[in-house]
Amino acid sequence: MKSLLALMSLLALPVMAAEPTLYGRYEYIQVSEIGETFKAKMDTGALTASLSAKDIELFKRDGDDWVRFRLATKDADSKVYEHKVSRISRIKGRSEGDDDEEPADPTKRPVVDLELCLGSVKRTVEVNLVDRSHFNYPLLIGAKALREFGAAVNPARRYTADKPEC
Repeated sequence: MKSLLALMSLLALPVMAAEPTLYGRYEYIQVSEIGETFKAKMDTGALTASLSAKDIELFKRDGDDWVRFRLATKDADSKVYEHKVSRISRIKGRSEGDDDEEPADPTKRPVVDLELCLGSVKRTVEVNLVDRSHFNYPLLIGAKALREFGAAVNPARRYTADKPEC
């Protein structure tokens, strides 16, 4: 009986979660499968991560959905990448103008699982593919990926993790 009471008292103690690692609004992140390091925007307002890609083409391989694409970045060469699709996401569009307008139709984007390295931490995260060439940062890290990295963001800081070391 005493051991049961001791166990119950231990279970009643508050669980201390690990403190998140604090990163800046912008960080360097390496995408292992692509072999490149990108400047990334850490965006708590976005749900998923996004990588700038163009010529995005879905196809089947051995009954599975795959995607073929090229990077849509300033210094990208014409190399074609192929990756298995983990799912198709529906991204809500932003409507222009008044709040009374109907929201824009959601767009569908292929999502792939990519191994990312932030500082010395490596995680596999879901990344959707979309042309971000009109943005300053080719890689956007959203809330899901931030949770995978155990990250918190200080918007006043930049590049706190230095170059990836994975």
